[in-house]
Amino acid sequence: MQKSKNTSVLLGAAFIMATSAIGPGFLVQTAKFTNSYKANFGFVVLISVLLSMIVQLNVWRVLCVSEMRGQDIANKLLPGLGYFVAFLVALGGLVFNIGNVGGSALGFNTLLGIPKMAGYFISGGVAITIFLLKNAAKAMDTLTKVLGGCMIIVIFIVILIVKPPIGLAVKDTFLPSESISNLIPAILTLLGGTVGGYITFSGAHRLIDAKITKEENLDEINRSSIMGIGIATLVRVLLFLAILGVVVKGVSLAAENPAADAFRQGAGEIGYRFFGLVLLSAAITSIVGAAYTSVSFLKTFNKNIEKHEKWVIIGFIVVSTIIMAIAGNPATLLILAGSLNGLILPVTLGICLVASQNKSIMGENYRHPKVLLILGIIVVLITAYLGVVSLGSLTKLFS
Repeated sequence: MQKSKNTSVLLGAAFIMATSAIGPGFLVQTAKFTNSYKANFGFVVLISVLLSMIVQLNVWRVLCVSEMRGQDIANKLLPGLGYFVAFLVALGGLVFNIGNVGGSALGFNTLLGIPKMAGYFISGGVAITIFLLKNAAKAMDTLTKVLGGCMIIVIFIVILIVKPPIGLAVKDTFLPSESISNLIPAILTLLGGTVGGYITFSGAHRLIDAKITKEENLDEINRSSIMGIGIATLVRVLLFLAILGVVVKGVSLAAENPAADAFRQGAGEIGYRFFGLVLLSAAITSIVGAAYTSVSFLKTFNKNIEKHEKWVIIGFIVVSTIIMAIAGNPATLLILAGSLNGLILPVTLGICLVASQNKSIMGENYRHPKVLLILGIIVVLITAYLGVVSLGSLTKLFS
């Protein structure tokens, strides 16, 4: 019985991480880059997946073996650092959640024709209902698994309709015809969108809450971690193939909503409705994941937050929904969120790498794999560069 329960939680942790990554921005990114790079986008996906795996394995091992959440590890290394990290992650999570609410409303509108204003509040209401249930953690796991599976099935159906050039996609994935230097910005963008900000912590914090921790559970922790990246990758690859099957025919996608346009041009009106279902599933699961993880970064700082965690999460969703309803299109906030995302990953990964060598955090007997440590340092340097570049977008706030 315990093994069955663990399997459910491990899969739930993998899905909450994956579906946190697969939000409205994920869909737009994939469509935009496939439209720009065609089959070469496969190489972008391949490299970003390898880098994401390095980040995920490092972070999940350190958090789960130490039984400490990201902010607590940071505070242990340097008192006060955890508050800074928690502020960054929670602020980034709030802003992304505003976008998730907007994406969900757009999904309701595309699928059922529901007006966007009503869609904002329905979206918030659906997410809040999950946390009002008696066993909210189990409901969250179930929702992310069901809607994640739904996305995979729907996108696969569209692939069967558009018949993408699989051979060309495979060739350009491993031997891109595009200059690799031209693909670097897309690789960095995908990396931030897959494991940046709160995303990589979502599953690890779920495992800590479920008490699947310590060195003796490393095999299960690693398996859940790899599953999370695997699920996000599967959706990314299927979406890439579905859109590639449209753009290789010389179709130019609408800039304002390239993913929806690809589904419509590839599979007609039913394809457009399918996209609404994919967008709705992606956005709802991202609202749940962002709210849960953002609050998990705050709850250890105040016993009242931990004691009333469910209501704080609900409040987080309510605030996100109201801001989206008032702002309508929070473009300025989303620019700030993009910059925050670029900064959070190297900071949090760097903290985890330092912690991995600290016996007072990891225990006397733990030995962090040297290969993971070295590869992690390389990713920190790459993402630090991305963070510096992303700061440039802040100037747009004042233009």
